[in-house]
Amino acid sequence: MLFDTHAHYDDERFDEDRDTLLASMPENNVGLILNPGCDVESSRKAVSYANKYPFVYAAVGIHPENIEDGWEADLETIRALAQNESKVRAIGEIGLDYYWEKDERARARQQVVFARQMELARALHLPVIVHDRDAHADSMEITRRYPDVIGVYHCYAGHVEMARELLKLGYYLSFTGVITFKNAKKAKEVIREVPIERLMIETDSPYMAPEPFRGRRNSSLYVHRMAETIAEIKGISAAEVERITTENGRQLFGISG
Repeated sequence: MLFDTHAHYDDERFDEDRDTLLASMPENNVGLILNPGCDVESSRKAVSYANKYPFVYAAVGIHPENIEDGWEADLETIRALAQNESKVRAIGEIGLDYYWEKDERARARQQVVFARQMELARALHLPVIVHDRDAHADSMEITRRYPDVIGVYHCYAGHVEMARELLKLGYYLSFTGVITFKNAKKAKEVIREVPIERLMIETDSPYMAPEPFRGRRNSSLYVHRMAETIAEIKGISAAEVERITTENGRQLFGISG
């Protein structure tokens, strides 16, 4: 069965049918879902969904776009939430996002919060889920500081050279519906270069629905499109991609069975 390694079911776009949708996943060949938090509230919700559904797991963290005054206290709450060892399997989503943020002081604060959460992951022996948008150099600089922390760069948008360095550091790369778009040349080049044993698939629901569902609300029901696309790029079967990427996710997040 498929493993959607990154989906935000705490988003309000799922408010009307969240439980019905999640309950339908096993019968639609989606066997595992990891729901990362982006702040304290969404992290709490992620843990609650994980506790309710045996096939849903959670990550907890502060997204770079959700850093507010008093983030130190928020980080302590994240630390407490991460103590749910049975269902919280990563610190995330964390990282850097310079797309909207142009102020250097604000960017510097993102770097501090990213580093503090890397330290938390190291202390708790958890992997990380890294968000890196238009911040490749700084993201890599901070990642290199913590050689004993591994994780995944989700919705990977870097180039092949950066991917090679991340592989050396023990990281996985995960891809969304973007790879199904015709103009996704860089992502497809990376997928061709990276061993299948280090790839994972995700929807980033409710965002970035793949073709032919582009423009709709995304959900884990569409994660099969990423497996099919990687299969086309790699020249192997979709079933093989499904099996290997699911095992990759299980290995990184410590999910047995």
